[in-house]
Amino acid sequence: MTAGMVTPAWMHELVTAEQYATWTPEQCAGIEIVDGMVLVSPSASKRHNRLARLLANALDAAAGPDWNADTDFDVRLQDVPLNNRRPDVTVYRADTIDVTPTRPEHVLLVVEVVSPGSETTDRIVKAEQYAKAGIRFYWRVEQAAAGAPLVYTYILDPAAGRYRESDVFAGVVKLTVPFPLEADLSRI
Repeated sequence: MTAGMVTPAWMHELVTAEQYATWTPEQCAGIEIVDGMVLVSPSASKRHNRLARLLANALDAAAGPDWNADTDFDVRLQDVPLNNRRPDVTVYRADTIDVTPTRPEHVLLVVEVVSPGSETTDRIVKAEQYAKAGIRFYWRVEQAAAGAPLVYTYILDPAAGRYRESDVFAGVVKLTVPFPLEADLSRI
């Protein structure tokens, strides 16, 4: 940063849940709030977005009428300090479609697609935060330079307050929990 550049105030001040509620959708796009501080995310690659969309579509079709799967919206992990995460895919109770903010008790599963620059956050930090919030299932998608991605699935161990490893899939995701699903990610 050069001497003539001035950073916006929001980059230096804690954001409260009340303040965030007054922001427009445009102001909230592409950011997450962690411990009250705004984190700006770069735009995702086409490969990243396609993987998220393929999974969201497959999950939405498999989930039945009680669950929806969507991309790119906030999940409020806690109010003080404010922690909003924006998973790449979220499976949430269908009856909460108009409830804002989406809370962990509304969410069954979150998926993060790992990109360059998000490795530690997606592999460690977000997994710990989602587990602490009580979200039952976490999937991490590792992109391959060529070929099919790897999908690591995790199930919450509520007694330990962390995820335990479940299955790993290369290309085709086929499982029965949290509901029967078969998704071919090799066609990205």
